[in-house]
Amino acid sequence: MLANEKLAPIASWTTGWVGLVGNLTVTTSIGFSGGQLVLSAIGLWNKAYIPDAWHVLLMYWAVLLIALLTNIFAAKYLGLINTICVFWTGASVLIILVTLLTTAKAGRRSVEYVFTEFNATRSGWAPGWAFFVGLLQSAYTLTGYGMVAALCEEVQSPEREVPKAMVLSVIAAGITGVIYIIPIRFVMPDVDKLLSVPRGQPIGYIFMEATGSAGVGFCLLFLLLGIQFFAGTGSMTAVSRCLYAFSRDGAVPGSNIWSKINKRYDVPLHALLLSTLIQGLLGLIYLGSSAAFNAFTGVATICLSASYALPVFVLLFRGRHLVDKAPFHLGKFGYVINIITILWILLAIVIFMMPIAIPVTPSSMNYASVLFVFFAGVSILWYIVSGNKHFTGPRILLLK
Repeated sequence: MLANEKLAPIASWTTGWVGLVGNLTVTTSIGFSGGQLVLSAIGLWNKAYIPDAWHVLLMYWAVLLIALLTNIFAAKYLGLINTICVFWTGASVLIILVTLLTTAKAGRRSVEYVFTEFNATRSGWAPGWAFFVGLLQSAYTLTGYGMVAALCEEVQSPEREVPKAMVLSVIAAGITGVIYIIPIRFVMPDVDKLLSVPRGQPIGYIFMEATGSAGVGFCLLFLLLGIQFFAGTGSMTAVSRCLYAFSRDGAVPGSNIWSKINKRYDVPLHALLLSTLIQGLLGLIYLGSSAAFNAFTGVATICLSASYALPVFVLLFRGRHLVDKAPFHLGKFGYVINIITILWILLAIVIFMMPIAIPVTPSSMNYASVLFVFFAGVSILWYIVSGNKHFTGPRILLLK
């Protein structure tokens, strides 16, 4: 819609593929996080338990299966599930805030430590660059706002409501994130202890140390597991709709299969099954490298950010007059916001491919670039084989 007729197909193809890969990998990373949280809950009761990589993989597959089954058999309740998610998340943040600050069995950090302490010595990077590399998890947390676009066809007045949802999701995530992280900073144990937690999920250990009780720590962890369930279910919905819509445009191998709606469940069942299968196979990477989680979060952040940047770049190149009549308009600030967006995403693509620490080892290597190149290769190959002959761009539905 923004690119000219000649460039529209390749622009749409590129945006669609990076968005699809971003949705796949962000759902993968959420599933891995959920699986690791479950195993960390076991570790609260059995301190001698150290999960093997295959334990994490099996738990990850179980989390994927739960999200898949919810999207199939509870599809008509997804709206209610999302509503419950809002209240669950808000209540969880408040409960964690109050519990941690009122117990603090291991003592409390100073206000100065909470708001000013910055130590990058363990990364090996210079402090300034370590700060930027450390932005990955924060940026990853906020990249999901664009996933709402995958649900446009299931939203009333999407041209107005979807932009609102994107903006409000960032505001809500920012506020709840700050409220959540501050009490954790106040009761944070020694960093070396956190780094020694098996399989990289220390939050359960933090809860147990702060409350002095494995039972209370588990209850707080259970709240996060609920949030993980909602996030996994929602992201599975988004990636399946993204795959379905892109297949409907003929941009994915086997499009005629993945673009069908199952009449019994009223969901794109084949797209759900394929996206789950791909995520399950991606999980096998974890058997070879425990750094797989960082790779998934990195690729997700890079691809989703790039999918947001490409339309903005085209809009800047051709002129914002193309969106003058848009219901959600940025007005005179549009150019400034768009330029800042492009510059930030270009920087993010570079820094989020950096290893988390130097010197680089197999466990600290950031494999995001490898995954990114692999999926880019698949996209380019399929465009050469089929896309340049048949793909004309997405279907445009004008609703009066």
